[in-house]
Amino acid sequence: MKVIIIGAGVGGSALALTLEQLDVDFVMLEQAKAFEDVGAGIQLSPNGVRILERLDLGDDLPSYVTEPDSHKFISWDTGNIVLQTPLMPRARETFGSGYYHAHRRDVIGSLTGRLNRSRVHMNTKVVEVGQNAEGAWAICADGTRYEGDVLIGADGIHSLVRETVLRPDPPRRSGYVAWRGILDAARIEHLQIPVSSYIAMGPRISFVYYYVAGGRQMNWLALGEADDSKVESWDQSGDHEEILGWFDGWYDVPRAMIEATDEPFVTALYDRMPLPEWTVGRIAVMGDAAHAMLPYHAQGAVQGIEDAWVLGRCLSEHPEAVESALARFQELRHDRATRMVQHSRQAEGWYHYDNPAEVAARNQRFGEIGNQADGGFTRQQNWLYAYDAELAVQGTDEAWRALPDW
Repeated sequence: MKVIIIGAGVGGSALALTLEQLDVDFVMLEQAKAFEDVGAGIQLSPNGVRILERLDLGDDLPSYVTEPDSHKFISWDTGNIVLQTPLMPRARETFGSGYYHAHRRDVIGSLTGRLNRSRVHMNTKVVEVGQNAEGAWAICADGTRYEGDVLIGADGIHSLVRETVLRPDPPRRSGYVAWRGILDAARIEHLQIPVSSYIAMGPRISFVYYYVAGGRQMNWLALGEADDSKVESWDQSGDHEEILGWFDGWYDVPRAMIEATDEPFVTALYDRMPLPEWTVGRIAVMGDAAHAMLPYHAQGAVQGIEDAWVLGRCLSEHPEAVESALARFQELRHDRATRMVQHSRQAEGWYHYDNPAEVAARNQRFGEIGNQADGGFTRQQNWLYAYDAELAVQGTDEAWRALPDW
């Protein structure tokens, strides 16, 4: 069997390494010229970390991750903690794998550093895909044609494969934009910020921040309402004054971080209606190409890693029946990822309440959730973190499936 992978982001690179570990032939096509310093911070929860460890990347993690002690939901005006749930070391003790923060470039670097690079083709833009009863193919802008037994679209939120093969509904503008920045942690050392995961919820805007790159950098993300013409691309530079205008009356940390950032970026936030099908014949999509989600539960990258392991294992177990393998992949993954799309969409509202009564009710509910937490973890965290992709492939994940989600 030969697999064509389109896209070398986190999900596509994780699939490539999974296939290499399972001794399945593949070629990965990526339109970027090189693996560059792109993207920003991502959160690696135990459900994704255990897959990275199965890919023998556990020893790489200490060089580029940070280990937050807890999730802290905090009030926008005072900085006081509204809800705190534990992460390290209890996450590792409870779920068998840790919870980390990292820069996207470092995760991709770790994944691709173990690949046979002759199978990775950079600066290769795919412009057409197709299939017949015997195989699938991708045609590139320079006319090169790649042929295989199966083709996987791991080509992100603007997926050519999804648009060509699955004919989805148009993207849905959420009405929010995301500003983000990365800065050297030394610039804000005077703030003495502990290594935690922070989510500040304010009127019509929220602010998320955490350390990455082994603590050498700070990553921040501001999510706010917008009705302007910003597009869905991280190539747009953000305006400091525009961003700072949102934080009048806030506690001091967001303004300090924004002011210390050389060049913030901004993108409009879109998601997609969940696809009823991820596969057609010998072609399938995964990761953001299949289930682009808003960032409120920090699961976009990890859901792509989950996809990668399950898909790779399904293909390796059914090399002579690729359509059955893809159908099995969809059966195992579709419901969980679709729920994450829906839960992330719902969270957008309660993150940004500006009615005092709604804010008070939310904060009271958070307090009740904290009191009901099992071993310090909420039922939502248990549902997210207890998932084991290998047990899912084996059909022995009854314990996780019995957990309530939201």
